[in-house]
Amino acid sequence: MTRTVGILALQGDFAEHDAALRRAGLQTRLVRDAAALAGLDGLVLPGGESSTMLRLLGVEGLFEPLGTALDSGIPVFATCAGMILLAESVEPEQRSYGRLPIRVVRNGYGRQLHSGTFGLRCDAAGERLPAAMTGTFIRAPRITAVTADCEVLARRGDDPVLVRRGPILAAAFHPELTPDHPVTELFVRMVGGGGVAAPGPSRVVPAGSENATEIAG
Repeated sequence: MTRTVGILALQGDFAEHDAALRRAGLQTRLVRDAAALAGLDGLVLPGGESSTMLRLLGVEGLFEPLGTALDSGIPVFATCAGMILLAESVEPEQRSYGRLPIRVVRNGYGRQLHSGTFGLRCDAAGERLPAAMTGTFIRAPRITAVTADCEVLARRGDDPVLVRRGPILAAAFHPELTPDHPVTELFVRMVGGGGVAAPGPSRVVPAGSENATEIAG
């Protein structure tokens, strides 16, 4: 049976995610109200502008229903602004769901002038990710802290840029802009395999600390 993935479609590049997942053989559903969250096999929080997304989630009465969906155990894929929405700590401070034990800095790599496609190094043995791949960063958030139970799957230089905790996969970049990107394919495999129970709450530690170094494998 074909799996159905919901894509939050209030703002941002939801259309690009929709096209990428359809190319991969999944059914998609654009999520603009709480009813659209029912019966999903996966969920995408796209890139865009996180503060605008937060405002629209409130206007549409979606903030709490989306939080319930995030806790349901289905695979979740968040990119750029979507990752900011899930981070436990955001700088400058703003509301978030706090489901990923990471600290992020909004626009941490600079403004539009500093955006582009960069080489990434993958540290995830057994995930069928290539040792080297590229990622497109557009006014991207920067991960400055992770915890030992949040797995780092890829880095840009020394910075974590692709992380996973339980059923939640998050990227600081935009895999959906590259056809058949390995990270999109990883999420498709996660959806095919069903959800995984998320671990319990944990403490955020600096990315350069001993605990954070250990998670790189």
